Amino acid sequence: MNKIAVIYWTGTGNTEVMANEVAEGAREAGAEVSVFNTSAFNVDSASGYDKFALGCPAMGAEELEDSEFQPLYDRLKTLISGKKVVLFGSYGWGGGEWMNPWKEDATNAGLVLADDPLAIENAPDDDGKAKCRELGKVLALS
Repeated sequence: MNKIAVIYWTGTGNTEVMANEVAEGAREAGAEVSVFNTSAFNVDSASGYDKFALGCPAMGAEELEDSEFQPLYDRLKTLISGKKVVLFGSYGWGGGEWMNPWKEDATNAGLVLADDPLAIENAPDDDGKAKCRELGKVLALS
């Protein structure tokens, strides 16, 4: 089975667009995909998924959103250690630097990154959407 959960937090809608494109790419590659905003995902259901796509934009001083996404991620990462994961998100400043410590944290937690994280400045254009779909395909086929 190839069951993927795409879990994201969005402030402006940019990361939601990315999440939907990642999901579409994974579906195109034959995966069964469910998309959740962080507030809709029940961490206790994590064992029902084989792979995860996690999306969060850069917030504040180049960090993950700390009221919803960070607490969910902190609980989730211990449950999905050893599983294939991709990371994605949008940013408006800072050059996407928040992705580096997130990638390091995910790797240290035992998450298996199926591809390099994808950071897109502001809203994804057609090229950015294509990169998101490709990320979903890579995850589905990994």
